[in-house]
Amino acid sequence: MSSRLKEIFEDEKLVEKIKRRLSYLFQLAELESSRAGKVGMQVGSVRESVIVALLIYKFGEANVETEIPITEPEVDAKLFGEPVSVKTITGKSFGGVKLIWTVDAQKAKEFRENYYPHCDILLVQINWNSTGGFYYIPLEVQKKLFDKIGRKKYISLPKPGTNPRGVEITKEALSSLVKDSETKSITINWQKTKIDFNPYKRWIDLWQEE
Repeated sequence: MSSRLKEIFEDEKLVEKIKRRLSYLFQLAELESSRAGKVGMQVGSVRESVIVALLIYKFGEANVETEIPITEPEVDAKLFGEPVSVKTITGKSFGGVKLIWTVDAQKAKEFRENYYPHCDILLVQINWNSTGGFYYIPLEVQKKLFDKIGRKKYISLPKPGTNPRGVEITKEALSSLVKDSETKSITINWQKTKIDFNPYKRWIDLWQEE
């Protein structure tokens, strides 16, 4: 079945809106996840919410399932019943995108032995004060590359003795996926704007309600 995700990239008005709004929304996500100027780990979940909200905005609440059981580690939402994984990465390089979060070396090995691409990916490459992108990587593109290069070149395990937090898709594999002719992309100019942000305002407002 052909995924409906590509409709986002073919909707000219929406593409313009994404170019215009995504930097601002991700900047808000960072502000919401910061303490004393340091961005916390939870920023990833907030960014995911921004992208899932985009799916709901485009396709309607009834067609986007967000209550995904924890047993589906890669799936962040389902669109018309089809699983979608949302991934974000910061910087110029395509290295460091997690397939699964685990610190257990044995679990990581088992994951690599059993992994096969199983859902479409929406990838956001954040690159402040420069350009990055918003990509739709279809499942078929992932399967094609995985079959061609094999799991060892596709998946990178954490180095023994270090404390990384997961199993990653290799930089080479992700770069190839992004360049594939079937992958859709929107170029994003990542610029920060001045935002007067008060993390307590929402809660103060709620306290003030009768």
